Amino acid sequence: MRWTAKELDMYSQSKEYVDTVLIPLVPISFGGQMKHSGSMNEFLTILSMEIEKQMKGRILLMPSFHYVSNEGDKVERLKYWANEVKENNIKHVFFLTSDYEWKKHEGELENHLIWIPAIALESLETDQARGMINQQVIQILDIFTYNWKNEKK
Repeated sequence: MRWTAKELDMYSQSKEYVDTVLIPLVPISFGGQMKHSGSMNEFLTILSMEIEKQMKGRILLMPSFHYVSNEGDKVERLKYWANEVKENNIKHVFFLTSDYEWKKHEGELENHLIWIPAIALESLETDQARGMINQQVIQILDIFTYNWKNEKK
């Protein structure tokens, strides 16, 4: 389910079945990195929407967590988001990013960080891009399934 009024109504009616939240982590950069951060945003938006579509009814797709690349308190802000989600009876919180900087903070995050390199979609034909996105979705769904099966009881 996506973070829209209509789908949040559905979530409210069936939240006992939704135990997973996906939060895309998207940097905002200006200057020389602006196009790269835009490419990451595009890739992560499409990828997360495809994941949500595949797992509708089990995953709640949160709005993207945007941050300025060199922001000092982004880890604390993200931990606050995750705590807020967990306090609302969500068992699994996954963070999806193409920003390798998050790997440095993976140990600080009590949740699951999925880092995947961004694909520059603008340089691909539509069918190529769709195929690559679908392959990424399959791999990420395997990560979700593994964690669901091995959750602490």
